Amino acid sequence: METVKVNLGERSYNILITTGGIEKAGAELKSVIPDEKVLVISDSRVGPLYSEKVLESLRQADFDADDFIFNEGEDQKILFTVERIYSFLAEYNYPRQCTLAALGGGVTGDLTGFAAATYMRGVNFVQIPTTLLAMVDSSVGGKTGVNHRLSKNLIGAFYQPRLVFIDTDVLKTLAPEEFRSGLAEVIKYGMIADPELFLTLEDETGNLIAGNSSSLERIIKRCCEIKAEIVSRDERESGVRAILNFGHTVGHAIEALTNYHKYRHGEAVAIGMIAAARIAVKIGMLDDMQSQRLWNLLKQAKLPYRFSALDPADIIERMKKDKKVRSGRIRLVLPKKIGEVEIRDDVPEKTLLEVLEEMQGEK
Repeated sequence: METVKVNLGERSYNILITTGGIEKAGAELKSVIPDEKVLVISDSRVGPLYSEKVLESLRQADFDADDFIFNEGEDQKILFTVERIYSFLAEYNYPRQCTLAALGGGVTGDLTGFAAATYMRGVNFVQIPTTLLAMVDSSVGGKTGVNHRLSKNLIGAFYQPRLVFIDTDVLKTLAPEEFRSGLAEVIKYGMIADPELFLTLEDETGNLIAGNSSSLERIIKRCCEIKAEIVSRDERESGVRAILNFGHTVGHAIEALTNYHKYRHGEAVAIGMIAAARIAVKIGMLDDMQSQRLWNLLKQAKLPYRFSALDPADIIERMKKDKKVRSGRIRLVLPKKIGEVEIRDDVPEKTLLEVLEEMQGEK
């Protein structure tokens, strides 16, 4: 079992990475959680696959464990679902000394974390991610929250888990398109911080998609190390943590404008990364050959690099509602080279519009 530590003083925690060890989850939680009652929260797709295994593991570790299952989908990441969790907790007398366990992907983790941050002014929670995207990104760092019709993740809190437990074996039941969506976030880490990881992905992506790569656990660990190091330096995104938003400003706007139905999160981020690279080329920050390498890798991962049925002007207007906007200026994470990015708020709107117009199309 591999361990990555997120260093945040008294809020520090470990990310445990194993293969074929979900039945060990209860014992690992017991080592860090003093509470007796645990509520496992998952959606209608993941729950039937793994909830009973996790519950059995928890009960064997002497936890009083139950589960709560909500309907699958990004459209469930709303306050109404959180209110349903509150109602379940209150009806079954869950005290402040309880733990919420997020068993699922990014939606489940964000919902569960926000419920934990706000129920009785804060209870413990742990992450047991079941998607590649959640393993490498959303389960680490303490961002929790729900969507609003005007913006993604508009309502939320920074609230760290007590533990992240990753079993890569659960990815065997992940839909191929969801795996590819997670690869977008993996590629992001190479672009923002690690050219060697990017090079590995250029060599390994085909094998990863085919399920033939022996590098998966190592790649997941490296992504977690990068995020843990950034979060340890900047927990609340007042500085360097903002580079994790590479591809997300355009991506979030596209998700919101399509009501979170047309593009998976990673697919929207892939489009956003291409937009950021093309902007960087246009303003002289990035060599076109490096932009081409990103395009080729996303294509190899079978991720979209264009969008359709959206007005570029509408995308820009939605970007202006992004919570990272400062003094009315859109902040973009732009690549200088593979492995290094810079936050810019001086990109002319005309340049942004030109790039988005060039990216219209079916693929």
